[in-house]
Amino acid sequence: MSKEFVDAEIKKIIEDKELKYPKNMAMASAWILGNLKGINLKVFDVSHTSSLSDFYVLASASNTTQASSMADDITRCLKKHDMTILSKEGNNGSDWILLDAGDIIVHIFLDSAREVYGLEELWSEAKPVGIPQDYYFSSEDAESAEKLDDKGRDFF
Repeated sequence: MSKEFVDAEIKKIIEDKELKYPKNMAMASAWILGNLKGINLKVFDVSHTSSLSDFYVLASASNTTQASSMADDITRCLKKHDMTILSKEGNNGSDWILLDAGDIIVHIFLDSAREVYGLEELWSEAKPVGIPQDYYFSSEDAESAEKLDDKGRDFF
């Protein structure tokens, strides 16, 4: 996926009038995770149940390289849209990476370790946020957009 395509899709989500801050940032993070082949994506609205944050975003990765890449892309995109990453934990080969951006917290687990921590059970009172199917890598829109050049021509 090209950086331009990612930036354009993130911009659409962030500027979506139906997604107010910080939900738009949480959903942008979910889109990045889904399009980097993250699995078992979850977004929880914890604004009424936690004083730490408004949204928690969870995903699983197949390996540490994938998890690190997810964290780096989320960090880049959030910073580009004026959101500060307050803390980044567990990035050196860890089975859990945590990105704390204040209003949202992103958790990226290795698939094999996610059940051990059981965060979904801790937030059973939290309201789950629906994630659109087109946020996932297999989206036909993303695949067809990759085939078009900058003038909208399809060469493949």
